[in-house]
Amino acid sequence: MARRTRPSVGSDASGEASDVSGPPSTLPAAPAPRRFRRPRRVIGAFALAAVAALAPAQLPASAQSPDAAPARGRTGPCEGPVRPASQMAVAPCDSPARIIDKAAHIVPTKGQLAWQEREVTAFTHFGMNTFTGREWGSGAEDEKLFAPSRIDVGQWMRAYKAAGAEQVMLTAKHHDGFVLYPSRYSPHTVEASPGSPDVVGAYVKAARAAGLKVGIYLSPSDGAELPHAWHARWVEEIRKKQQEGKPLSLPEQVALADGDRAPRGLGRFGNGSRATARTIPTLVPGDDRAAAVRSGGLPVFHVRADDYDAYYLNQVYELFTQYGPIDELWLDGANPWTDSGITQPYDAAQWFRMIHQLSPDTVVFAGPQGARWVGNEKGIARETEWSVTPSAQDPWTVMAGGLPNDSTDPDIGSRAKLIAPTTKYLQWYPAEADVSLRPGWFHHPGERPKTPAQLMDLYEKSVGRNASLLLNVPPAKDGRIAPEDVASLTAFGAAVRATYGHSACAAARPCTFDRIAVAEDTGHGQRVERFAVQARRDGVWRQVAEGTTNRPRARGPAGRRIR
Repeated sequence: MARRTRPSVGSDASGEASDVSGPPSTLPAAPAPRRFRRPRRVIGAFALAAVAALAPAQLPASAQSPDAAPARGRTGPCEGPVRPASQMAVAPCDSPARIIDKAAHIVPTKGQLAWQEREVTAFTHFGMNTFTGREWGSGAEDEKLFAPSRIDVGQWMRAYKAAGAEQVMLTAKHHDGFVLYPSRYSPHTVEASPGSPDVVGAYVKAARAAGLKVGIYLSPSDGAELPHAWHARWVEEIRKKQQEGKPLSLPEQVALADGDRAPRGLGRFGNGSRATARTIPTLVPGDDRAAAVRSGGLPVFHVRADDYDAYYLNQVYELFTQYGPIDELWLDGANPWTDSGITQPYDAAQWFRMIHQLSPDTVVFAGPQGARWVGNEKGIARETEWSVTPSAQDPWTVMAGGLPNDSTDPDIGSRAKLIAPTTKYLQWYPAEADVSLRPGWFHHPGERPKTPAQLMDLYEKSVGRNASLLLNVPPAKDGRIAPEDVASLTAFGAAVRATYGHSACAAARPCTFDRIAVAEDTGHGQRVERFAVQARRDGVWRQVAEGTTNRPRARGPAGRRIR
């Protein structure tokens, strides 16, 4: 893993009744009437729905949501009504007011809406690095090093559910290129490990048995596929660099530690091969899918791809057709070898087209109609976290949604960003906040997990700020999650349920509370730019909290502490 709003603590507020108030939406679209619902499962919580005065949004059927067509009788491309869509182009003739109107009509896809309602995803970093003690592997490790005495996926799922996770995600292949299922396209897989365990298969089966949604992390970068001749020269350069007393980067350190061992793959990553006509799936000798492909029982894709893109597409195809449905596919943007001179151009548009055809509702991290990186690996979202974001490029042609500076800018979706001259598209692109329970992404015996209080704070600073929390919980070498990790996760989950599992103000009577959870009905778009909360204390209505963007309305959104 390489890539991977401030509630203030104060005294309790109490009063005879409570209300959520704020200025009506000032977007050029019809003002959104506010509907206040009886709070459910949240202390001092009030569902805040900004529902536009229009028919319920119909999600577009096509992969790329088109801009609204001009109304009949109109001639200009910027004169017709704006219809809801998950993505829209910004035309040169669009005025700032019309761009904001479009932003108010950007809505999530079916898959995105369901994904955002799953507040916590448990991330599982487990693989070769678990047994070598590394965070980034070299790709030259012997497959026999991966030798867990057992893989207790049932225990993993129980721990994840205790923490309140509703989705789990496994690193099927990290940057070292070791594959946790018996792929037909790589020699560097669990098939060559003791017992040949299909970790992906066991994980997916256990997750579904536990009622959890399934995500898969498949690293585009692949150290096992580094070109062999280049790798040999590189190792010699590293040795010379070490002899000269120069500092070594982490990838250089692990490459040097593995000595003269060549990468375990076929040299396809960054080898400069030309794109040629390929068929996905590329059948191998004795392929058990041949009959299904011939009969049309399995889909076939004709692409133009270089050696590595063809390899990656074939692995994506294996995962979706053998282990699907996959609810989220995580595309990590890191390349540990960039600074050493190896880059691999990805045909992202081709990846996205195939993924969408295989599974239209899958949320692709760093992909179109997917989810974006929150911008740090601390699990903390911005206090103003927009799901509607601008893009300088067509999101279907580029990873990371066309956002500048890899999603790290403090302001991503403000009005100023939306109407900037660089904005060519608008899209629904919610944030995912990743963080590890331990200091490392993989399990290391000397490390300790975060406390339940620390996890609760991260929950409120991610889920409570309109991001989904991606919490990594790495199993140990023995194939189980450590007891101290389970204890922390269980206490954290219990604290969330105790705090947000019910409302302190369920009846029309005076009540005491110290948190407010505010949510917006984002099925119609994200329109609330700011809000305020008032409580009646001693017969006087007083403002006790304020904020900007809201969490989508869900079963129990995290909230803000009251000053």
